[in-house]
Amino acid sequence: MLHNHFIFWVIFVVIIAVLFYIDLYVTDHRKGKIGIRSSLIWSGIWILTALAFNLIIFLFLEDGKTKGVEFLAGYLIEKSLSVDNLFVFIMIFSVMGIKDENQPHVLKWGIISAIVLRIIFILIGVTIISLFHPLIYIFGLILLYAAYKMAFMPESTIDYKNNWLIKIASRYFNILTDYNGSRFFVRRDKKTFVTQLFPALLLIESADIVFAVDSIPAVIAITHDPFIIITSNIFAIFGLRALYFALAGIIEVFSYLKYGVAVILAYVGIKMIISDLYKIPTTISLTIILICIIVSIIISLLNYKKNPTTK
Repeated sequence: MLHNHFIFWVIFVVIIAVLFYIDLYVTDHRKGKIGIRSSLIWSGIWILTALAFNLIIFLFLEDGKTKGVEFLAGYLIEKSLSVDNLFVFIMIFSVMGIKDENQPHVLKWGIISAIVLRIIFILIGVTIISLFHPLIYIFGLILLYAAYKMAFMPESTIDYKNNWLIKIASRYFNILTDYNGSRFFVRRDKKTFVTQLFPALLLIESADIVFAVDSIPAVIAITHDPFIIITSNIFAIFGLRALYFALAGIIEVFSYLKYGVAVILAYVGIKMIISDLYKIPTTISLTIILICIIVSIIISLLNYKKNPTTK
């Protein structure tokens, strides 16, 4: 199925490569913290580019109307989950004491490695489902549990000392706590040390692995086409770095977004479980996803306006 969309793969790779290079070049050569204005501009560029690519799929890809709706639904699911995940990134940087000017560097490598992991997970997930169809019910149950956990269980704290990746890294490297630069590794006294940035990167990676357990089955519930799943995921994730700096200071405003995302996860979980009995049209799925996101944002804004000090 991957080779069926060759020209669209080429278009996608070129767009991502050009935009990501410009994004990284601009931010990596700017000293100090990334401003809200710049973050909003880049967030807008990534979103508009994703929508333009969605339009290309809709107009020119075979069965474009269906694929276009699937792409948009997958993109919205991943984007809404990504916004909720910003809470975790903020906690990681706070707990690890990462300065504002070093956060873009950590996020850059976090996103690059997350993309590689996502592609691997997506291809494995789609392949396994095609070989062992009952796995779709397990994915559905995972999504229902994820929805319950997001809606009713308290936010987990960052326990970096017991993180499995941190434990592995600690066996081989000493962590340097008095370094203020942007490098992950430094040499002192003929010894290699890792800086505080490296454990922060590992925490972001381990968090993204957990996020992928929710987001990838959710998109697979919409479509089994690797092209649609991968492109919608990557567009959403690549815009996450800019979105982080745009929303980091006001993320508490969207306090009810997690409940909207929980409803979406529960819906797609049910959709997967009943898929052999009744296939819900993708247009209905897209409508439900949009309603959940819009309603949760509106309720969040109304609640924040009524109680501006509530987080």
